[in-house]
Amino acid sequence: MDPVVGRGGVARLVVWVAHLAAPLAGLWLLAARPQWDHRWQHDPSHFWLVLAVSVVSLGLAVVINEAARRRADARLLLIAFSFLIAAGFLGLHAVATPHMLVAGGNAGFTYASPAGLTLAAVFAAASAVDLPARRAAGLVRWAGFLRTSLLLIIAAWAVASLLGVPPLNAVPPAGDTGPTVALSAAGVILFGLAAVRYYMLYRRRRTVMLLSVVTAYTLLAEAAVAMAVGRSWHLSWWEWHLLMAAGFGYVAYSAWVQYRNEGAAAGLFASVGTEDTVRQLRAEYGAALEALVDALDRRQTEPEMATTMNLLAERFELTDGQTAVLSRAAGAVADERDQIRKLGALVAIGHDARVMLTDAELLSGAVTHIARAFERHSVAIGVVEEGRLVFPVDLGTDRELAAERALASGVPVTGSHGTLCVPFAVKGHPAGVLAAEKSGEAVTDRDTALLLSLASQIAVALENARLYRRLDVLFRQYMSPDVATALVVDPSQAALGGAVVEVTSLFADLRGFTTFSERSTPEQIVEMLNRYFDVATRAVLAENGTVVQFVGDALMALFNAPARQPDHALRAARAALSLQAGVDRIAAGCPGWPRFRVGVNTGEALVGNIGGEALRNFNAMGDAVNVAARLETSAQPGQVLIGAATRDLLGDTALVEPLGELRVKGRSRPVAAFVLCGLRGEDGEIQWHASSLIS
Repeated sequence: MDPVVGRGGVARLVVWVAHLAAPLAGLWLLAARPQWDHRWQHDPSHFWLVLAVSVVSLGLAVVINEAARRRADARLLLIAFSFLIAAGFLGLHAVATPHMLVAGGNAGFTYASPAGLTLAAVFAAASAVDLPARRAAGLVRWAGFLRTSLLLIIAAWAVASLLGVPPLNAVPPAGDTGPTVALSAAGVILFGLAAVRYYMLYRRRRTVMLLSVVTAYTLLAEAAVAMAVGRSWHLSWWEWHLLMAAGFGYVAYSAWVQYRNEGAAAGLFASVGTEDTVRQLRAEYGAALEALVDALDRRQTEPEMATTMNLLAERFELTDGQTAVLSRAAGAVADERDQIRKLGALVAIGHDARVMLTDAELLSGAVTHIARAFERHSVAIGVVEEGRLVFPVDLGTDRELAAERALASGVPVTGSHGTLCVPFAVKGHPAGVLAAEKSGEAVTDRDTALLLSLASQIAVALENARLYRRLDVLFRQYMSPDVATALVVDPSQAALGGAVVEVTSLFADLRGFTTFSERSTPEQIVEMLNRYFDVATRAVLAENGTVVQFVGDALMALFNAPARQPDHALRAARAALSLQAGVDRIAAGCPGWPRFRVGVNTGEALVGNIGGEALRNFNAMGDAVNVAARLETSAQPGQVLIGAATRDLLGDTALVEPLGELRVKGRSRPVAAFVLCGLRGEDGEIQWHASSLIS
């Protein structure tokens, strides 16, 4: 169901239709009861009534024409022409009133109104049609010519009527209503079509001026009916005069009410215009709203704000009412943006809590986020250190005392300077205070609620950051940094399972370790292993490899897992040569210590968490991994053996000595092996070789 006005619903629709139908019911009654259709001829009343309607119609034509010119709107232009032609012919009808300005009646007096009304209906119906953009632009371009032509038509009719130019010099025979009926019938059809089309438009745009146009064209269609059936100087004849007065008067009254509400005539009829005009109007209001919001965001003073409002009203042709509405809307939008910006600080602190930071870094970031969001607020965060509340800056005695009271009581405290001190706790223990002070005024209740939420978020962030650091230290002592970081950031990665990935595996163990163990004390064995493994792990980690496990005197490392590395073969080769070079340096000062032998191979392997629900380990399994282990057992102390796949990936970068195909334990087919002697840099020079030392 479609209410005609606002929220009135069907009831208002019925009332509106009833008011519009009442004149037709009265006309039907007068036609059915001719004895009631009394004759009343009063020339002055007719003259002044029609002249007044003509003046009102002319005033509307001028105002709507100005709106059409300002917006280059073809629809408004055609409506203005409709009102203009009606004003002109009604003026002629008034002038031709017998015994006023002319001695007697003539055809000009009789036919001026139906002719003018029908011509006005043509423009009214044309205005209700959605013209293509090119035709609409052409119509606007020829507006001056069309307006001049209409004025010439009115002037020609006036000259012919007043000078007695045939055929407008003769008085029509009594009862000869044929021309009037024909013209009126055309007017009824055209005004009716215009009213229907504008009502359909009104259903999409609920505006007062559109409704007034619908009502006016409906009343003018009824006036055309009364004009066709009414008898001169009888009540039925006076009815069409009153219907025309009501039609034009209703539009004028609606425009006056809008003008009184909004304070200016600009934009009164914009809502009746084309879709392009409405879109343009909305875009202008949107731009004005953004400009007002920006002005509010800049915290302009009242005089500056008044100047901004005047400039915007002039730039966008805003009425006083529109300016007031936009001002209220801008205030609401500015408040909403301010709220979103402040909530953004909450999100930013929560994001920082996902990163491993020191307490100082976390709190410094929190102060930055809050200060950026809470403009004109000074913000500081103090934390409890060794039982004392410590702020990074001096707040002054009064403010620090308020913060101490807040920390001790566990509830927010407002200091003598208006400083709001909000305590926060970690694991139920007082951990710090968020202090905020707004220059020149008290902190608002809404900001207080947000600061309470921010303090809680800071507490959570501190707790998370400290937990992450503890886990990071714990994990990194027992596993590769890449694996540790992945688990801290996303614990779900510890789930059992894995994926097939191309990796480069590195195996290293000590040749002669058993013999060394027989002649050494446990303390000497542990010292040797720790020194060797320290060098080995540093070499692997320097290339961002992952140390998977230590088994006795052996070490296993992976490259390209869990972090992806396009040059994983080269990284593994550099790590292997660095490992051997580092052990060479240690062994040079420790005669009798065993030496590492290293095997490196590349291929697909199942990489992931392997084990059970109670205990699991990040590892890799597959033939390529087994080959790397077998190459290691085939190497000589101090030597690095690589497989064919690794050799192919290294290309000309590697300096190798082929060993041919080796028979290794656990494989039916031989394995191609190469001794890695060194690596070339990008300039072709040898930068890594078996006797290099790592720093």
